[in-house]
Amino acid sequence: MTVWDRPKPPNPPVPLDRERIIAAAIALADEGGLEAVSLRRVAARLNAGPMRLYGYIATKDELLDLLVDEVHAEILPEDQPGDWRAALSVLAHRTRQAALRHEWLADLLGGRPTLGPNGLAVAEANLAALDGLADIDTVMRAVETVSAYVTGAIRREIANLRAERATGLSKRDWQRASGPHVTRMLATGRFPALTRAVHDGTEVDAEASFATGLDWVLDAVAAKLTRAPA
Repeated sequence: MTVWDRPKPPNPPVPLDRERIIAAAIALADEGGLEAVSLRRVAARLNAGPMRLYGYIATKDELLDLLVDEVHAEILPEDQPGDWRAALSVLAHRTRQAALRHEWLADLLGGRPTLGPNGLAVAEANLAALDGLADIDTVMRAVETVSAYVTGAIRREIANLRAERATGLSKRDWQRASGPHVTRMLATGRFPALTRAVHDGTEVDAEASFATGLDWVLDAVAAKLTRAPA
């Protein structure tokens, strides 16, 4: 039985309910990451005894499932674009924006699919964007490929943000501090491609990098759709 299948307590204690539990858990996660979330801490935030929560949620894993599904409601747009590329792009960008609001989401993306109503709705929207444009296996691989890129890019961006906070160094400050070491290593001549990238490459911000990479992935999907059998 999933957490969504479990019936609510027949006589729930007022004012406790699943919605308030989820809201409290998300607030804790936003403030301190997933390590700050526990049934005991959620109960304390709601001024309730921990045992009162077990009528709604049996384990921390169930609580995390509910948190992820709640945030998926922020990903689904009200109006889905008719063009498949625009639809997948909107979902990807909204996933990134949700992760920037709730950094802990990056730690839970990429695993088993969320089975809550919002997670299923997002999965449906991704598949529906390509429905009828290719056989189902091609559609599924395309959605998986876009999802893998989005998850990886988000995790890299969040990791950089966490590193800035942990070290107290911005990206620019870290580059300056690391500069002498990198210069010495490049001067050895052992890394010619990396040297060209460092000296001649154009640096872009995280949002532009995400958008460019997504466009390239969608270009690859478009090529597969063009060659897919009717």
